[in-house]
Order: sequence, then C-alpha cells, then structure tokens
Amino acid sequence: MNTDELEHALFQAERRVLKIQTKLHCWATDDSHRRFDDLFNLVADPAFLLVAWDRVRGNKGAKTAGVDGRTASSIAVSVGVEEFVDRVRVSLRDRTFQPMPVRERMIPKTGGKWRRLGISTITDRVVQASLKLVLEPIFEADFLPCSYGFRPNRRAHDAVAEVRHLTSHSYEWIVEGDIKACFDEISHPALLERVRLRIEDKRVLALVKAFLKAGVLGEDRVLRENSAGTPQGSILSPLLSNVALSVLDEFIADGPGGPSLSNGRRAKRRAQGLPNYRISRYADDWCLMVSGTRAHAETLRDEIAAVLSTMGLQLSEEKTLITHIDDGLDFLGWRIQRHRKRGTDKHYVYNYPAKKSLTSISGKIRTLCRQSTHLEFDHLLYQLNSVLRGWTTYFRAGVSSVTFHYLRAFLWKHVWYWLRRKHPRATWKELRRRYCEGGWWPSGQKAVLFDPEKVTTQWYRFRGAKIPSPWLITG
Repeated sequence: MNTDELEHALFQAERRVLKIQTKLHCWATDDSHRRFDDLFNLVADPAFLLVAWDRVRGNKGAKTAGVDGRTASSIAVSVGVEEFVDRVRVSLRDRTFQPMPVRERMIPKTGGKWRRLGISTITDRVVQASLKLVLEPIFEADFLPCSYGFRPNRRAHDAVAEVRHLTSHSYEWIVEGDIKACFDEISHPALLERVRLRIEDKRVLALVKAFLKAGVLGEDRVLRENSAGTPQGSILSPLLSNVALSVLDEFIADGPGGPSLSNGRRAKRRAQGLPNYRISRYADDWCLMVSGTRAHAETLRDEIAAVLSTMGLQLSEEKTLITHIDDGLDFLGWRIQRHRKRGTDKHYVYNYPAKKSLTSISGKIRTLCRQSTHLEFDHLLYQLNSVLRGWTTYFRAGVSSVTFHYLRAFLWKHVWYWLRRKHPRATWKELRRRYCEGGWWPSGQKAVLFDPEKVTTQWYRFRGAKIPSPWLITG
C-alpha cells in the first residue's frame, strides 16, 4: 500500500471510528445502566486498528521499544503497516493475542523518589489504543464535570480555573489530596468490578484483565508479576485510572453538601452550620474545596480516605494538606492564593507560577547553558526556545508577568555566561556586535532567543460543565 492509499484508508477509517464512537456515547448517555456487549468485534475491526496504529505512530514514544526491541518505524519498514494491522487483527480474532510484559523504566522525581514507567511493545500499544477507542466514549458518558485529567477537550487549566472560581465564592478551606503511588496500587478486582458496570462483553473484560496482569521486566532484567495497579505510561492506564478514581467524584457529587444543591439549599446548610463542598480533579491530583470550617475539611478528608480504600488506594498523611485560601496552595504547577489588590481594600484569588515550577524551568535553562561551547549558538537557541515556549504557554493563563520578567533576566544572564565562555578573549562590544546586532538581546544566524517578557498573559475562563463532548450528535 503506497502513501496516498494509506492516507485515504486512514481518512475513511477515522470517519468510521468517529461515527461508531458517537453511537456508543449516545447510547451510554441515554441509558446510564446499559451494559455493552459485542464490543470485541470493534476492538479487532480493521478501521479501529488502523486509527490506533496512526495514533501510536504519532506519539513521541513511538521511537521507544518495548521488551521485543521493535519500534513503530522498524515495523513499518520491515513488515509494512497493512500487513502488521492484519496480523494484529488475526491474533485478536483467533484469541492467540497475549500482552507481553512491560519494560520498566525508573524516572527520578523531586525529593529523591522515583516514578515507575511501563513501556509496552508496539503491538500491545496498538491493541490498547483500539481498546481505548471503544471504551472511552462509553465511560465518558459517566465521568463527571469535575474530572479534567486525560479526557478529551479538557486540560489542566480547567481544573485550576475551577479551584480559583470556587475559592472566590466562599469555598475557602482546601484539602490538597495526595494519593500514595496511585497508578501502582489500584486494586485489580475493584477496578474490573467498575468496568463490568458498563461492559458485558467477556472477551473485552478478559483483554483488559490481561493488560492489567501483564508482568513487568525490571531494569535488573528480572520478570515480576503485576498484582495491582496500571502501568504508568501505557495508553490504557489514564482511562482505567479515571474509572477507578470516579468513585471519589461520585462520592462528592452524591454527598449532602455536594454540587447538585441549589443556591437556596446551600445557604440553608450554611445557616445550620453544615458544610458545602466541591472537588476538582486532574488524574490523581485533586483539591476539595469546602465552604465551612477546618473541622469540616478534616472530616471530609477522613471520609475520602475510606472511599479510596475501596479501590486499594491510600492518602499520603504527609502530603495531604488542609489549607486556607489566604495561605495559598500549589496545584498543577500553579500557586493559588488570595491577596489584597494593590491600591484597594478588596481581596481576590490569583493564580501564578509556583516556586517549584520556576525552579524547574530555571534548572533546565541552567543545564542547557552548561553545555559545551563547541556547539553552534543556533543549536543552543533552538533548545532554549523549545523549552521556554512550552513553559510560558502553559503559565500565560494567570498573573505571570512578574515571573516572566524575572525569567527573562535569568535567561539573559546565563546565555551571556555561555557566550563569554565560548569567546573568553572577546570584549562585550565585540560580542554584542556579533550576537546582538549592536543591541543587548542575543540572536544567532537562524534563530533569535525567545523573550519570555513579550508573552502576553490572559485569564483562562472557567468553563464549568460547558465543555463540549467530541462525540456531539449533529444533524
């Protein structure tokens, strides 16, 4: 199959997949108790597998091999896309497909701890991606608006905007939740029980269980069984973790002081000394906002701990904090805190880059500028610009101008240190003429150093429950 034929086949496959996903989502939305059967044929459908292959190939991790040593590009060259997809389909149809162990990769975290990633084979990733294409529109019908992580059309900014919005409206006590090794400790039986609430097809359930139970080949080359958790880094893990953690969302939504109350009932509860509460969750990072007292927040924290224990999860006592909005909190890289507006007596809740986030980007700049001076200056600029554009784009949705101004000065200083090391005998005037065109802001032959101070900031509007589904029924 040549490139044009493959692109046409992919276009047709995407249309078919979207049409079926829309039907699944519509059926799941119309009947909250419906259990879906005969889904396995969709997982093994050529259109679903082709779209799954395209998404796996387009990921950055496509260049990383699993335990079989094969990458997406090597498969495309040695086997061919059409032949590979057909082989996967046949193995699923005749029930010979069996997930291979994931390759363990330990990633350092702050504080000296490590995060365990599980790298699946390309074949397993394609099957997981196809499985996700089938399951996601069904479970999306059940997920609540307070959940934002790894869901279509949602992002971290929505979760931060909700915290800022609610803490500006009397929800002043916050429980900053931290779950111990969430992806590693989820109970398989409890998770599969929640999957069964929607999925009746035993072949699909067996496939999900097989991925959960796939072993782990450690960095020490020792094969270990996987009795709990979902391998972090796999395509299916974010969806399964949301299925598991939806118990928390449902507990808050169904609570007597949850979001379903009318304004009148909320006011009545506060007059009676009872708390109202809302939650904002991004994957396993969540904040519970409480309109009440610290004692109310402590009680709710203990109740949440009991709810999470049903999924085999535990709250970290050291990292689960209860704070007041006047003292501020760190959430998804942001610092959210109420301050008095300069020149007035009014107080507002602001969000701006947390110190930890600023330290992180400063460390990356420092590391890049410690590279060998034998590199071309344009190469250094490309590396710095890539990091800075992504960081400032994320943090432009807040009160970040002061931080961007500081980052500009920090960046300028370290880039100039690099140039002085590259040309130790050159004068400032010579360096400015060569690298700044007589000014002070560095530029190379093909690139100009990104200026964080020129990034305009803009509030990210809280969208609430108005976030559209990607499977809207039209026409």
